[in-house]
Amino acid sequence: MQFLIRSACVVDTASSLNGQVVDILVENGLIRQIGENLSVGSGSLVIESDNLHISAGWADMRVLAQDPGYEHKEDLTSVCKAATAGGFTDIAVLPNTQPVIDDKGTLGYVRRMAEGQPVTVHVIAAVTKKAAGEDFTEMLDLHHAGAIAFSDGTHPLQNPDLLLKTLQYLQPINGLLMNRPEEQLLTRFGQMHEGIQSTLLGLKGIPALAEELLVERDLRLLDYVLSGEQGAGSRESSPGSERPAPSVLHFSTISTARSVELIRQAKAQGMPVSCDVAAHQLVFDDSALAGFDTNLKVNPPFRAKEDVAALWAGLADGTIDAIVSDHSPQDAESKNLEFDQAEFGITGLETIFPVLVTYNKGLSLSQLIEKLTTRPRQILRLPAVSIAEGQPARLTLFDPTRTWIYEHTFSKSKNSPFFDQSFTGRVVGTVHNGQFKPTK
Repeated sequence: MQFLIRSACVVDTASSLNGQVVDILVENGLIRQIGENLSVGSGSLVIESDNLHISAGWADMRVLAQDPGYEHKEDLTSVCKAATAGGFTDIAVLPNTQPVIDDKGTLGYVRRMAEGQPVTVHVIAAVTKKAAGEDFTEMLDLHHAGAIAFSDGTHPLQNPDLLLKTLQYLQPINGLLMNRPEEQLLTRFGQMHEGIQSTLLGLKGIPALAEELLVERDLRLLDYVLSGEQGAGSRESSPGSERPAPSVLHFSTISTARSVELIRQAKAQGMPVSCDVAAHQLVFDDSALAGFDTNLKVNPPFRAKEDVAALWAGLADGTIDAIVSDHSPQDAESKNLEFDQAEFGITGLETIFPVLVTYNKGLSLSQLIEKLTTRPRQILRLPAVSIAEGQPARLTLFDPTRTWIYEHTFSKSKNSPFFDQSFTGRVVGTVHNGQFKPTK
């Protein structure tokens, strides 16, 4: 299949074409030619749009696909359609399914079901059996079977000895451990951020301390591993270098100012750590819960205004490496309840880019796109994507100035607080596996 992308502004700081408006000819899944005023044969598709921009295909590091086991909330087909509509060519799915992705059989099922989808699905396998935090999975076997990283996903690793041994076990295979920091003994029955707002609403709070203790603990454990014989030479040799060393430990969905500062300090010391933030954490603070809207019930919870400002600052200075959707589809029966009975989670695949553009706090377009492309791929050890002749065409097309209203979702679940909201910034489509998928 051949098609031409007409007059697109390249957004890719690693490319000599960055900022240039070019035509891109794609043929049989490869970028055949880049130039100006290119022509194609009659009958070939021409993709053009006002203020069209193009970048490497976006990658989301944290998606709860709910398949197998909870297909009534989401399945691999619907989550891939939602991801495509959101501009993603790659997603990494969490192991919290039923059964949990803790063996080669379940991992193989997900990989087979993902074949032929419009996005590439990468599987994060569980660290412990049933993600229960007790017995190790066969991580080496899972790695060879195609697991891209290891995490208990929505279940934070509580046992420090287990986390320590996981870091040691993954070192020989250059494996990545992803952990959402939460000391659950401090958050039991918690509903929202612990503060004045939770007191006014009469809801049990989730203290920021619960996250920060785990960030500090995990960093100390990583330092212990790196200081031992197994970790000799594992520290980044040149902190602040243009291409960081591969991350060994990744913190998922951090939410507090103190967490940002702890990770900033660790990076300054050359520790191979990385972190991400969920897009919705950059929009709301705990005051948004005054109306008890269960679509705003998430974990980690929306924090104080000062924390939101610190998250934006962490993105700006590179402390926070990636932005994720933390896509967590929940059916109506799980959300249309009293606030303290409702499940946590937001669907976010389709709204990540417009949320970032509409609520942007001073980051350049290039900085935002880097958090969706270059850094996630580096952290997950995925091959780099180049907008260059002869390279595979894995691309996202978008218009950062187009206004639109979010009225329709491809997800099976509707638990988004953004429905009927006007946004600036719209995905035009994706190019992947030789196909152009327009946003509908």
